[in-house]
Amino acid sequence: MEIASKLLPESERKYSQIAGIKDLPFGQFRTDHMFLADYKDGEWKNPRIVPYGPIEMMPGAVSLHYGQTIFEGAKAFKHADGEIYAFRLDQNAKRMNVSAELVCMQPISEELQVEGAMRLMDVDRKWCPDVPESSLYIRPFMFATEDALGVRPSLEFKYCVILSPSGPYYAGGFNHSVRLLITDKYHRAVSGGTGASKTGGNYTASLKPGMVAKKCGASQVLYLDATNTYIEEAGAMNHFHIMKDGTVIIPEFTDSILRSITSISMIELLPSLGFKVRQERIAIKDFVAQIKSGDIIEAGGFGTAAVVSPVNEYIFDDGEIIKVGNGQIGENTRKIYEAYTAIQKGEAPDKFGWLKKVERY
Repeated sequence: MEIASKLLPESERKYSQIAGIKDLPFGQFRTDHMFLADYKDGEWKNPRIVPYGPIEMMPGAVSLHYGQTIFEGAKAFKHADGEIYAFRLDQNAKRMNVSAELVCMQPISEELQVEGAMRLMDVDRKWCPDVPESSLYIRPFMFATEDALGVRPSLEFKYCVILSPSGPYYAGGFNHSVRLLITDKYHRAVSGGTGASKTGGNYTASLKPGMVAKKCGASQVLYLDATNTYIEEAGAMNHFHIMKDGTVIIPEFTDSILRSITSISMIELLPSLGFKVRQERIAIKDFVAQIKSGDIIEAGGFGTAAVVSPVNEYIFDDGEIIKVGNGQIGENTRKIYEAYTAIQKGEAPDKFGWLKKVERY
């Protein structure tokens, strides 16, 4: 499918606003253009790159009333050769369609998703930062646009990709470990629901618990399943922990946990670093007991935005705080982070074929 373009003249582009910024915030800046495509009359049509700006839609659009929206998050990196390389963007395209299926939205070809994002990055390549822990964050999303008030799936959709030159998700980056709240009062998702999709409603449900977490000095909530028995995920990232024998354990994917592309990548990568890795259902009572006994020596989160986030403490509803290991960032977590980001940045061989160069079209 041919992609049309209507681009800003060079004199109107604003990439100079990030020049010299050493501590880029996450997700605050937007590049000059966006990619759009529309689904109507049974087909995707009119793929185009246009200046970043407002999107017009009717007040009765299904997404505004019934939350029929999905999104993705990927990253691209500037390498030493001056070129930009997208990281596992094909996997994000696959997961976008998994989400679409779960919330009754129209799948869009993976090829069009990838090509649209790649062409957009080429147009706005001067926005790609190269300061430490930075990336060009890629946000594809889709929302229902049909003007209909009946409770049913929309027949019309808009797909969009925007770009954001970004620093680390958490202030301080990898070298700042975080505290997580473990609570039995709030749940991210339930079995049989939409927890395995990246739909907006899942994140809306996390906003109030997130505010509660911040009041007790935590960065996020580590959610439990609806029965308060098993660890699930932390909303913006999957969870992991490391046993004293070096085994890395990630919660088993269920229909209420998002299949993190970072976690899946780690399952491929970790054996080459000398780690055993497995997924299993993790009972919260066993997890807490193993931290207290010292059997669990490190913990953290895996996710596109945060990459690897070391967790040093967990706090509970009653105010109890438990510390992981010595409370410092562990050598295993650091080794994993450095190996993974070295591939992303082109500082280590890409043996897995995860990187795709942004061509100069």
